[in-house]
Amino acid sequence: MTVTRLLLVRHGESEGNVAASRAEREGSPTIDLDVRDADVPLSPTGEEQARALRTWWEGAGPIDEYWVSPYLRARQTLALAIDDAVLSTRTRVDDRLRDRELGILDLLTSRGVREFHPEEAARRRHLGKYYHRPPGGESWADVALRLRSFLGENLDRPVDTVMVVAHDAVVMLILAVLLPLDETELLAFAAEKTVRNASVTEIVRGGLVRGEEGWQLTTFSSVEHLAVEGADITVHSGEDDGLEH
Repeated sequence: MTVTRLLLVRHGESEGNVAASRAEREGSPTIDLDVRDADVPLSPTGEEQARALRTWWEGAGPIDEYWVSPYLRARQTLALAIDDAVLSTRTRVDDRLRDRELGILDLLTSRGVREFHPEEAARRRHLGKYYHRPPGGESWADVALRLRSFLGENLDRPVDTVMVVAHDAVVMLILAVLLPLDETELLAFAAEKTVRNASVTEIVRGGLVRGEEGWQLTTFSSVEHLAVEGADITVHSGEDDGLEH
């Protein structure tokens, strides 16, 4: 047996999502957060979304393992969505599932990047979103490389269905690695679609769709469980690097 079904879940709305959206709305050059990215918690809305995720989880069928980012907002989402007994026995935390690191652009809005690092805006226009790496940070290509490493080690585990709780860039780049999508295809896909907070994306392999081989996307960014439970649906972009996408 190997993994044939991945359920990719973005964490609930975080205090970072709220602060970044507020800063952009108000035209501030910086995002007002006093904790490092790894320690940003869920907002009250995010906690509500994570509890609503339990409705989906209870009807999702057997899930053999849970793979989660070490960042607090992802671990909180998983803890609120599933039973404690399951959480303690079938969870694997891995640093390679962490959010994209933004380096010197961390906590800057688009205005802040233009004011403090105009050279990075110029480099981004030249290199493109996929390959631009802010000093001290990561490009999308860098994140894809660490995810290839993680998936290469774990997709042949003797389990069938896995729930992954992480970040929107991680969800997008797992799709890029497994479907697969090249740079042009991925950027076109990401330009049209957003991984919503506490959403579920499903990808399966083994010829389950149209008799084809390899991995197939069956559900993208579903939030039906939030609507059922009356939780807010939020569409914060996780790509808060202050640069146009």
